[in-house]
Amino acid sequence: MRVVLIGSVRSSATTLDRLVSHGFDLAAVFGYAPSDHSLVSGFVDLEPSCRSHGIPFVPFRSVNSGEVRQDLNRYKPDVIFVVGLSQLIAGDLIAAARLGCVGYHPTALPLGRGRAPLAWLILDGGRGASTFFQLTESADSGGVFIQEPYEISKDDDAAAVEAKVLESIGIALDKWLPDLKSGIWNPRPQNEEDATYYGRRALEDGLIDWRDSAVEIDRLIKASTRPHPGAFTYRGLERLRIWRCRAEEKLPYRGVRGRVVLMADDGSALVQTGRGLIWLLQVEFETETSAPLRVGEKLGYDVELELNRLMRSMHSAKDKVK
Repeated sequence: MRVVLIGSVRSSATTLDRLVSHGFDLAAVFGYAPSDHSLVSGFVDLEPSCRSHGIPFVPFRSVNSGEVRQDLNRYKPDVIFVVGLSQLIAGDLIAAARLGCVGYHPTALPLGRGRAPLAWLILDGGRGASTFFQLTESADSGGVFIQEPYEISKDDDAAAVEAKVLESIGIALDKWLPDLKSGIWNPRPQNEEDATYYGRRALEDGLIDWRDSAVEIDRLIKASTRPHPGAFTYRGLERLRIWRCRAEEKLPYRGVRGRVVLMADDGSALVQTGRGLIWLLQVEFETETSAPLRVGEKLGYDVELELNRLMRSMHSAKDKVK
């Protein structure tokens, strides 16, 4: 059985490793080659691994380009695996595989179809699943080959959940690939009545609203941390990225939301939220010369105060013009 893999992140690398270990005939690996790797969460260059296994590697920018179409048809794959790619695959690429295309999603499909599933899973809590399914032109809706569940605890951040995802991918493939290798192709249809959907998340969605509760802010920071771009707040004009945090449940402090109420010896800052307190354990400042946080500082903006300052500045400017 001739297989082609398309991908560019850690889940793609795990899938490649399992396909090799199960003895599949890998005709080629197509790897996304962005101009800026830092913009792809969890990016992995698959070329060195391909080189070590003697597998042809084909870099690309747009998976639906004419060059990719020509190369895929030339390799004549029986199955195409598309794992860890944010670009949607066009119908004629799907049709290039004799049996069909296999997609991957880290939720228990039909639950959680759509974008940024890891971040949403952390925000919502609960359970995820590594799901390999038949790729169709309708995103995340094809029949399911296998699902391997994993639990998400309240202490898990994006890195911890990604580790669980990669482990569950390996388990799922070890269970299912022997059947695929023997020629069994039997995807189970998804129940459309149970389908739920996740929307796109952008960089600005990591903005901390200090009116939210400590629990909500804790989940946002954990969902946004590496390999994602990070949650953030403002101190004056400076943007602060928050990489690690912990909700505080015992200390008898009370403050104004957004203000630092206590500093620990290690530099951690305890901040009042709309409900409860949260420790900022790892803060990234904009410059190396930025002053450390201190007790009494206000994080974030109060809209009415900022509007008042802006209006005063505008009136002052008008007076000067007059």
